[in-house]
Amino acid sequence: MTRFGQAGCLAMTILALSHGPGRADEDAKAGWRGDFVARLEALALLQSLNADLLSHDSATLTLDRWCAAHGLASPARIVAERIGDDKPATEEVRHQLRVDPSEPVRYRHVRLRCGTHVLSEADNWYVPARLTPEMNHQLDMTDIAFGRAVQALRFQRHTLSAKLLWSPLPDGWEVAPEAQVPPGEAPLTPPAQVIEHRAVLRLPDGTPFSEVVETYTGAVLAFPEPRRP
Repeated sequence: MTRFGQAGCLAMTILALSHGPGRADEDAKAGWRGDFVARLEALALLQSLNADLLSHDSATLTLDRWCAAHGLASPARIVAERIGDDKPATEEVRHQLRVDPSEPVRYRHVRLRCGTHVLSEADNWYVPARLTPEMNHQLDMTDIAFGRAVQALRFQRHTLSAKLLWSPLPDGWEVAPEAQVPPGEAPLTPPAQVIEHRAVLRLPDGTPFSEVVETYTGAVLAFPEPRRP
């Protein structure tokens, strides 16, 4: 079983039981405890987000839903903060995009924000000739997220790799002696990077037009710890 599946039904059951209709302001400010239950809840949430990302074509719209469902901002809408650097497409990227060395490939490096929370950072290489002029204008001149700009293409996402960069629980936690599970005295603090996806976006006829590398941050868990029974 993969890391994404280790928590299984137990984690999802605890997560479902621990969600409540709301919580007091002081609870919302308290952060996450570092005990076993909190770590199991965090693992289940990361698995849930990963599954949602893998089962939908637009990461932007998936993050919209995640932001809204967990109250990260109001309005819950993902916007792109552009980072003005450049990274030429490698031979491998051009191979994935099926373009020769003379075909222009643009690069867009963004942080995707929900309110004040940076939920992911994305490297995106795309073929402008396979987009509409309006889409290219939006990508060049505005902070629109890529998935929103090209939504009208009805594209399909083909995942090349998906990695869990951090697990709140150690490998083999389900069979490890209790002493090997981290103690709960310190608050649970997710690292800067928690999930990484690499994918190619394709037109309905199968033509690739974009390759993305998306790194999701610990801010995807920047909401109050689920209420316990």
